[in-house]
Amino acid sequence: MAETTEECTHECSGCGVSGCGDRMAPAAPPKLEPNKRSSIGRVIGVVSGKGGVGKSLVTSLIASDLAAKGNKVAILDADVTGPSIPKSFGMHTTVSGDEDGINPVATPSGIKVISVNLMVPEEDVPVAWRGPVITGILRQFFCEVNWGDVDYLLIDMPPGTSDVFLTVLQTLPVDGIVMVSAPQELVQMIVGKAANLASKMEVPTLGLVENMAFFQCDDCGKKHYIFGEPQGAAVAERYGIDAVATLPMDPALARLVDAGKVEEYDVEGALDPVIVQIEKLAKVS
Repeated sequence: MAETTEECTHECSGCGVSGCGDRMAPAAPPKLEPNKRSSIGRVIGVVSGKGGVGKSLVTSLIASDLAAKGNKVAILDADVTGPSIPKSFGMHTTVSGDEDGINPVATPSGIKVISVNLMVPEEDVPVAWRGPVITGILRQFFCEVNWGDVDYLLIDMPPGTSDVFLTVLQTLPVDGIVMVSAPQELVQMIVGKAANLASKMEVPTLGLVENMAFFQCDDCGKKHYIFGEPQGAAVAERYGIDAVATLPMDPALARLVDAGKVEEYDVEGALDPVIVQIEKLAKVS
């Protein structure tokens, strides 16, 4: 046990102390504020209990949909060791800075993005950082980036419920989260872990996006459930989530992402149930 609570940084992955019962305690400082050149309306975390379900893709699509509706949108890429947001938007520019902070890079539609991959000399340079360093850079991203006037800041979270998840939900002013899942039962169980932890931390889950729910044949129009029947509605009911959106496996979307043109994809209203819940936050003072 640590001798005093002041000695504990709550960055558990870099701590050698065993038997500590204070792993859920907020890391200091308890709340952070953006810099003087930022005015952020609502902060939304996009999370998943495990990797490989398309969380970064869903983040990109939600941001693009919100921007298309006339909102000012930004993305904080918190998946530091596996950043894919810049690739989806075709970003290859290195960020700049001034006396006030770091300047994010804007997409063609005006979505502002900050990511570690916009700060390294080459896109395939690995980032091998331990937990305390990663949580430190996330605080800097929020506080030291010149976000400007933003209606929604989306945080693309890494998978899991460890350091970054706790740091973001405990220290950043997160108004709600959007869960991302796939149809497999294993994924649903892990989604439940993240939803329950968010609930314990009093952060509402605004909606569930079930990605890769089906493949629709171009010729006959029949839907094929590659990973099993969709379970989003049942999972949402089980965990008290109000909105469910379903996304298909679409080769056209994959091609646009590979080309860095995710903003050009038309989701055709598929995300509307979740978007409605996000936009409701803006109406709550």
